[in-house]
Amino acid sequence: FQKIQLKLPGLLIIDTPGHESFSNLRVRGSSLCDIAILVIDIMHGMEPQTIESINLLKERKTPFVVALNKIDRLYEWKPNPNSDVVNTIKKQGHMTTQEFNERSQAAITQLAEQGLNSALFYENKKPKEYISLVPTSAHTGDGMGNLIALICELTQNWLAKKVSYSEELHATVMEVKSIHGLGTTIDVILVNGKLREGDHIVIAGTEGPIVTQIRGLLMPQPLRELRVKAQYEHHKEVKAAQGVKVIGKDFEKALAGLPLYVANGEDEVEYYKEEISHALKEVLNSIKLTERGVFVQASTLGSLEALLEFLRTSKIPYAGINIGPVHKKDIMKASIMLEHDTQYAVILAFDVKVEREAQELADSLGVTIFTADIIYHLQDKFMKYREELKKKKQEEFRNIAVFPCKLRILPQFIFNARDPIVLGVSVEAGLVKSGTPICVPSKENVFLGQITSIEINNKPLEVARRGQEVCIKIENIPGETPKLYGRHFDENDMLISKISRDSIDAVKEYFREEMTKQDWALLVELKKLFQIL
Repeated sequence: FQKIQLKLPGLLIIDTPGHESFSNLRVRGSSLCDIAILVIDIMHGMEPQTIESINLLKERKTPFVVALNKIDRLYEWKPNPNSDVVNTIKKQGHMTTQEFNERSQAAITQLAEQGLNSALFYENKKPKEYISLVPTSAHTGDGMGNLIALICELTQNWLAKKVSYSEELHATVMEVKSIHGLGTTIDVILVNGKLREGDHIVIAGTEGPIVTQIRGLLMPQPLRELRVKAQYEHHKEVKAAQGVKVIGKDFEKALAGLPLYVANGEDEVEYYKEEISHALKEVLNSIKLTERGVFVQASTLGSLEALLEFLRTSKIPYAGINIGPVHKKDIMKASIMLEHDTQYAVILAFDVKVEREAQELADSLGVTIFTADIIYHLQDKFMKYREELKKKKQEEFRNIAVFPCKLRILPQFIFNARDPIVLGVSVEAGLVKSGTPICVPSKENVFLGQITSIEINNKPLEVARRGQEVCIKIENIPGETPKLYGRHFDENDMLISKISRDSIDAVKEYFREEMTKQDWALLVELKKLFQIL
């Protein structure tokens, strides 16, 4: 700090969950932050959400520095938080310095893979072209001074125009929280302008814009965080840039992630209500829904977008979205899927409450609700549920599903000519399983019976595929006349599985993974043979 003269009055630092609210910290395309700190664990390198954050920063063209964190985990690291981190690194032992060099070089390589030039901040001669890496330890405090000094230097040198104060109000609702004794409050990031007690404000809500009056402005005590529970200080007026907790009426249905406006008259109220409605509509309309899919509920717009992005990459379709707690009407919407596809009669509720009445209705209708505070847990729960449901359905439809097969009789292996028919066959195409009904197409599709067992070298077999030679036992179905080898069919006839419309649907729906491209081709061929539409 001795090298630079500070002109900045202070810094407002917002901690965002790697990929979550950050992807929605945009108000009509403008990102909230002026400069970002990307944290990379020196021991683990890049995580998937680090790459996601880098892509977001690139998209929004936001300048950033990298905090190469957890240097205290390096071998025999000797902390010295009151000194410049450059000197601290120089004073480390030979092995520690070697490990630091290797790991920091690995981080630089990983950033290069993402198309970014980077260098350690004290070796960075071209800060406009190369991203600075600051070695830090949040645990011991090493490098924290350097990180803050670097941010101050970059901000006042390059972003002076961008961060200069303006009287025009620019505020965004970050979080909606219920606090004991204060009711529901909103945490607001005030980027520019002022907020005063008694101001009439317009914010977005789940059921339309909310117009209310500021009853109180709370700020944490100096050097305390806004989210940490402590005694708050009351203010009559707050000037940007600050994080401020606003007390007021009707915040229960407020939405985070969208702007806050101050209205100075009836006509302004109407104008801002339209603005907010338009902004919300724009965001929700940009989300493409599918006809069949799960229903998604999240606490904020940011977490909703993050969850939808995650579902999109996991190839889980979604048919409905909502923000806020799960109500009875949400259950009714999700129950529509029971008629179409039961696996999607599911609500994925991220970081929201489920009302008791809604839970009771869901239990009676058969709608499943999964709740979690971590996106990945929600996906795991849903995937597990889908897998279990699929297994259940496969068991249910195992007797209906008939797999396509074409068998050539091996005349030298006829063990029993009449009920049960036991003979050797070569699988020419498709796959054979126990329970497959067999018929002879060259003899007007005469029905022989059902395969009850498959053997190879006297050992039972679950499935026989193309190219295998196996022994099969065909048993007659009660009520049918037993068929005889040599009279009803002989070695010149091909045997095929007898398929129907129901069996094709069951295979398509529940056993798709077990079929190959050639199996599908054979199924189409048999469909024509049996004249199935």
